Amino acid sequence: MRVVLFSSLLIAFSFSAAQNKPGPRPPITPRQIAAGLNKTFEPEARQMLHDQVVRLFGRQNLTQGRAAAKIEATMVAWAIIDPKPARVVQQDGALIGEMISLGDDGLQVLVTEMPNFTETGYRVESEGMPHLAGTVHVEHFEYTADSLPQKNVPQGTLKKFEWKTSEVFPDTVRDVTVYLPAGFTPGEETCLMVWQDGSRHADPNGSMRASVVFDNLIHKKEMPRTVGVFIDPGRMKKQPPGAKAANRGFEYDSLGPAYASFLIDEILPEVSKRFQTKFRPQPEAWAIAGGSSGGICSFTVAWERPDKFRKVLSWVGSFVDLRGGDVYPSLIRASERKPIRIYLLDGENDLDNKFGNWPIANKQMAAALKYMNYDFRIDWTKCFHGSKGMAPMLPEALRWLWRDVK
Repeated sequence: MRVVLFSSLLIAFSFSAAQNKPGPRPPITPRQIAAGLNKTFEPEARQMLHDQVVRLFGRQNLTQGRAAAKIEATMVAWAIIDPKPARVVQQDGALIGEMISLGDDGLQVLVTEMPNFTETGYRVESEGMPHLAGTVHVEHFEYTADSLPQKNVPQGTLKKFEWKTSEVFPDTVRDVTVYLPAGFTPGEETCLMVWQDGSRHADPNGSMRASVVFDNLIHKKEMPRTVGVFIDPGRMKKQPPGAKAANRGFEYDSLGPAYASFLIDEILPEVSKRFQTKFRPQPEAWAIAGGSSGGICSFTVAWERPDKFRKVLSWVGSFVDLRGGDVYPSLIRASERKPIRIYLLDGENDLDNKFGNWPIANKQMAAALKYMNYDFRIDWTKCFHGSKGMAPMLPEALRWLWRDVK
């Protein structure tokens, strides 16, 4: 790793522009902090940088030693308010860098570039006394143009509703976001793609940006006109909005037909009623996607109901012993081949814990699918557990999945 001692003129200009832009300013980024630290500021400008750093980390967090590191791509920033000179070290004591004073109140910062695809335990200390400890998880992929809004590409629309009358999963409530392709007309016959953990994957400003990818690929005719149904896992009704969905593990990791029935008998009819959608009857026109537990859930739906769903997109899938999903490689080998197409993605930095080893589990899935001559593909990366590895690969995965459907 190397401590950033210089910055490009472009980054410096961006920081200056952010200073002068009217209205509320977006939070400063680690790259902008690095640019600011290497400029010769007048007192007012230096104070502005100080205030932006405090705003980013939070004054109470800074004074109480609770200001976790901030990460932008492979740049990591730390900050603390302490009257004594501070530094950041690894867990083994190796120096990451000395912190730089940025104000009379004791604010100190450090920005460093760290190797991609690494996890580093750290602590912030002064005079040998630790004040803050944590782990930085650096994982950065570049998007292709297909994950970014393009000029002259019509945008689809996103509609949302709440579903709280499930008979399959009683006493649950969830948000459902529906993507309608640009120019959608009621009653138009389209393909269908269901997504688990849906809202964040539909968000055009989120990590996955599935709605943006849909816009671009549909416009280029590299995937068919498709309605996306992005479903969040169930919160229990006593949970407040925004709370972690308590029913997620039960819904996603359980084997059997329940979740498929939930989709086919409850959610999809409701989508059709609300938005006048009409899905192609051929099962080759129905796809389902998800990551982690959402990945095994997607496979389970197609496994149980290949008469409806025949395309699966799964990344960092939890084919481990959470609720018995580790049986799938053996089950695939022992069962008659089903007419489903499966895309898998995982990485060497995925989870390894008491439930199993995610990379090995996905390799076992791929081996079983290959043995049984399934139409499948596995892409292997350096990704950790999560969606960062899948996001830039999504356009290529969708092209492969939909390659023979017009």
